[in-house]
Amino acid sequence: MNISLKGKKALIGGSSGGIGKAIAQQLAESGASVTLMSRNESKIIAILENLPTDQGQKHQFLVVNFNDYQGFKAIIFDFFKENTVDILVNNTQGPEAGGALEKTVDDYQTAFDLLFKTVVFTTEFALKHMLKQKWGRVINVASVSVKEPLNYLALSNTIRAAVTTWGKGLSIDVAKEGITVNNILTGYFDTDRITQLNAKKAEKLGVSEKEVRSTMEQNVPVKRIGKPEEYGFLVTFLASEKAAYINGTNIPIDGGLLKSL
Repeated sequence: MNISLKGKKALIGGSSGGIGKAIAQQLAESGASVTLMSRNESKIIAILENLPTDQGQKHQFLVVNFNDYQGFKAIIFDFFKENTVDILVNNTQGPEAGGALEKTVDDYQTAFDLLFKTVVFTTEFALKHMLKQKWGRVINVASVSVKEPLNYLALSNTIRAAVTTWGKGLSIDVAKEGITVNNILTGYFDTDRITQLNAKKAEKLGVSEKEVRSTMEQNVPVKRIGKPEEYGFLVTFLASEKAAYINGTNIPIDGGLLKSL
């Protein structure tokens, strides 16, 4: 099956590394022009310079800090004055780890701004063009923890669950306009985020990071951690015309980790 996104424009959050970078790479390889978003300017410039342009793609980037909601709003507002996108990948870094007893109301508000308000604000502007052309793809990067909460990720569990229910409602409203909205439930992937979480878990448990990772791998039925490029393949399919009848779904990509149906 050949997937071509030639002529499509994509906006991808958190794309200076890990899953976001892999998504950008695969979308570009399939012909899309991508706009990278990250607070690390040097990293996204380096990534941008290595993205393929053999299909006439024109790539660009935005330096944004998802933790600074007001600043983020201003940059996104200005971007959409001059730009439109056909494919929106809502992806941000995760909030600080910790259990429910460790977090305050203020922590939840900060996580809400980071994970929910940035997503809704960006989608609001992206949809204007999608509705006008009667075609679009909104893909929300969420987590398996919205189905089976991880007790050490209380903030992520809670707010990402809100994103997925919001996405489901939106999918019903825009489907008749040729726009699909889907949520991806992310399992364990070989990223800096996993490394950081494992380091904290190892310190808390008094074991080595290698032991934490090994236990994690053994908990996954395929007995390994996911590769970021595998994530990019799924997003590229969902962004294509081939996935036009897939809408309003929560799609796990976790090697079979989820025990629930």
